[in-house]
Amino acid sequence: MDMNRIQELLELMKKYGLQVLEVEEQGHRYKFEREKTQVAPTVMPVAVPQAPQHAAVQVPGAQSAKAAVPGAAEGNLKPIKSPMVGTFYRAPAPDAEPFVKVGDHVTADTAVCIVEAMKVMNEITAECSGTIRKITVENAQPVEFGQVMFLVEPD
Repeated sequence: MDMNRIQELLELMKKYGLQVLEVEEQGHRYKFEREKTQVAPTVMPVAVPQAPQHAAVQVPGAQSAKAAVPGAAEGNLKPIKSPMVGTFYRAPAPDAEPFVKVGDHVTADTAVCIVEAMKVMNEITAECSGTIRKITVENAQPVEFGQVMFLVEPD
């Protein structure tokens, strides 16, 4: 295989984002493989149909998430939502302390959890300043795009 053909195949890999390309020509088999790098997955927003406002059902004795949070003013909580589909982890390692607990103060750049997506650990920051009032997801549980993971009472 000549260098021009190799260059052509490498350009095809680049153009189509291929990690591995195997080619068999003239009785010879060639395998081209890119160096593995970790890249955060692209997040694509997905439209989720919302139920009409009048469709909400109030169960007697049930409290809303905002009312169940002590010390928070009604309607004053800001959600921290998952930016992707993945697995929620409260701590950087199984034997480590959680990033945050209820009652902790956070700033916009405070890491609050990790969401693992496609074997990539994505550290999620609060993106707001305030006090954590509720953690709505259990450790090692799946989360959906846009799912509320924390409720924060802003400063």
